[in-house]
Amino acid sequence: MRLLGLDPGLRHTGWGIIEVEGNALRHLANGAVSSDGSFDLARRLVQLFEGIQKVIVDWAPDEAAVEETFVNKNPVSTLKLGQARGIALLVPSLHGLAVEEYAPNKIKKSVVGAGHAGKDQIHAMVGMLLPGCVISNEHAADALAVAICHAHYAGTNRSLKKATMMAGRAP
Repeated sequence: MRLLGLDPGLRHTGWGIIEVEGNALRHLANGAVSSDGSFDLARRLVQLFEGIQKVIVDWAPDEAAVEETFVNKNPVSTLKLGQARGIALLVPSLHGLAVEEYAPNKIKKSVVGAGHAGKDQIHAMVGMLLPGCVISNEHAADALAVAICHAHYAGTNRSLKKATMMAGRAP
């Protein structure tokens, strides 16, 4: 199964593609989609939309995962991050992909083993879990961590959804 991890941000949305076969993880690609800060918000969101869409077309993932919004002290920044996050949720969904969301602490715990791990620890573990991976930037490293987290939880999530749907059909 090929998974897309997304770390949303208005300036830079990190992305990472991994392949999962049984318990084995394999790195395929990573990078960041950037928006031009001199453009208005609407045009910047279009840039993110187009960039994420290109990643999906180029790499054909089976599922996607997105980091949940981290609340900032600045409400304007939080709203802009939320809009970028909306694009990160929308584009994979428009391509027919199932999209899961994970809290930052859950991602850290699944990658490092501790829910309050620092960025350096996360990036080091991503490198260990994906041997030979050359991480292009910090946003891509975070996105790969999201993809790894999803690899750990995807089967459970699918089983829960299936059970919930079947329970809803029961007489």
